[in-house]
Amino acid sequence: MQQDADEAKLQRPSHDAVELSPLAETLLKAILEIKPKPAINDYQKLTVSRTASIFALVYEKVRNAIEYREDHLLRRAAIERILRRRLALNPKGASESENVLRELLWARYFKEGEIGKSDVENIQHIINTYLSIKSRLTSGRPGKAKQYLNEFLLDIVTAEIEEELAVVNAKVENSFTYFIFQVLKDKVKIEKLEEHQKDLLLFIAIEKAYRKSDRAYQRYHLFRLFHEPLHSYNHTQLDHMIAEMPNIFHQLDKHIHDPLVEKLVRFSRKQLPPFLILFSIIKDHKKNIVEIVKSKDALWSKVEETARNKYAMIRSRLNTLAFRSLIYIFVTKMLLALALEVPISQLIYNEVNLYAIGINTVAPPIFMLFIILTVSVPGENNTRRLFLRILDIVNRDTTFEKTVALIAQKAKPKRPLLSIGFTILYTSTFVVTLYIIHKILQMVDFNLLSESIFVFFISVVAFFSYRIKQIANTYRLIEKKGFLQPVTDFFFMPILSLGKLFSEGVSRINVFIVFFDFIIEAPFKLVVEVVEEWITFVRQRKEEIV
Repeated sequence: MQQDADEAKLQRPSHDAVELSPLAETLLKAILEIKPKPAINDYQKLTVSRTASIFALVYEKVRNAIEYREDHLLRRAAIERILRRRLALNPKGASESENVLRELLWARYFKEGEIGKSDVENIQHIINTYLSIKSRLTSGRPGKAKQYLNEFLLDIVTAEIEEELAVVNAKVENSFTYFIFQVLKDKVKIEKLEEHQKDLLLFIAIEKAYRKSDRAYQRYHLFRLFHEPLHSYNHTQLDHMIAEMPNIFHQLDKHIHDPLVEKLVRFSRKQLPPFLILFSIIKDHKKNIVEIVKSKDALWSKVEETARNKYAMIRSRLNTLAFRSLIYIFVTKMLLALALEVPISQLIYNEVNLYAIGINTVAPPIFMLFIILTVSVPGENNTRRLFLRILDIVNRDTTFEKTVALIAQKAKPKRPLLSIGFTILYTSTFVVTLYIIHKILQMVDFNLLSESIFVFFISVVAFFSYRIKQIANTYRLIEKKGFLQPVTDFFFMPILSLGKLFSEGVSRINVFIVFFDFIIEAPFKLVVEVVEEWITFVRQRKEEIV
């Protein structure tokens, strides 16, 4: 119904003024009230050597290549790594905030001039609060409970540090998240669930779908929904908070892992494209955003321009992510598998099939390239639909999209016998798909070990390619589906399922991450620190001579 209405309205917008809804007015007011972080003078700003920074930056790029994360999550993850290492060497955490911030500046997670002495003091206070809570919270508890509470607490603290250092961006994203929630909360119902429970699960879903938060940020933002930042509590308040923390943490994780959240994530993700374009316009044209949004003609112009730019960026980002994913797969999985294939083949089969090793090395990247090249980006019709949706979102008229999505607690098959039959058929596709691959590889003299490694490579690459391909739908309001897509999806799903299983399983035992974090990072950062001190010493001696 909604699609038909949009099709009927696909025409160049008129010059009529737009009367903003209270939600839209509140959003724009909140964004306009966010002031930039005060400039830091030369005497207060924290500086690092460019020479030391180059070495640290190169290391950080290599380190991040072997752990697949969204770009906006890298900084918090870096804070966690640095803090873990610094506190392992200095458990009391005295004066560690400056060391943590210097390492972030080395790796250029912040630009020179963005971090000052006041940040050093604020972050040290957060670290001191964390260590105090950790000591009192985990004392006397069994090992498993102690580990869980410490990990949860560290997630909260590292996210708190990141948002304290990038407070402007945090306020903007919080405002955008709240706006999406307010717009969507009346458009979805969950059977047999209270409204406040549904709202909480929807908030978590938006956190996952829009902000693409990892576990740490999901925990932190949900915690912040009910509580103040940890560093804002006084000693008396902390006494009460610490007593309640185990129950608070378990309750938050229970909500995060609720099965209904994933259903709400899928619902939320379909609603996001117009929000993403609107938020991009707000960020790029903050000074005159009110005038733009209140004029259909001006808004259309910015939507059309922004959408074209985003479509162009998609292709570039697809190529970048494909390259990063190949590096990640090659370093963390292919090298390990290939290293095992040679000695095990020699041991079991008394020979090494170099032909099979060559195919196992070359086929996966070619397969990924083929999938990425078949991706198409949205076009002009999609842009017009985005504009109409944005008008619906910001307009005071509340008659738009009156239909409410009803989400069932548990999907009930309409025809149980058919459902059982389809399940059996779907399961059989695993066997059929693997058997076909086995027969084809057998024709080129693959042994069972080489076949297993081939399936491992192809399925992992297929899974990553599928995830990357979804980026093309970031700004697509209606997903493009081919005539034969249901059939191809049905037979392609076994490979994707195996890829997800292998990727998630192997990522938990990523020996390269362990190698970097525990063998390389500590001594490497020590060398960089010595270089930094030496350069500072030489500079001071030079200034004394002058």
